[in-house]
Amino acid sequence: MATMNFSIPEDIKRVFNETFRNRNKSAIIADLMVRAVEEKERRQRRSQAIERLVEGRRKRPKTTDDQTRLVRKRLRR
Repeated sequence: MATMNFSIPEDIKRVFNETFRNRNKSAIIADLMVRAVEEKERRQRRSQAIERLVEGRRKRPKTTDDQTRLVRKRLRR
């Protein structure tokens, strides 16, 4: 296993240690890190999917209001 060192505010450290007393804090931090990475990947995939949708919309043929009304009218019959 690798080791990481980082600084956190003292009050966060105190609350964390109180909240997770008698638990494997390294495992908790590792789990939080995994979740953070997964969430970032999800946000990136979501952003890419939205961009693909927007790009597809830009490429599709434009319709006029009259064309849209005509199609709606035909579909309502």
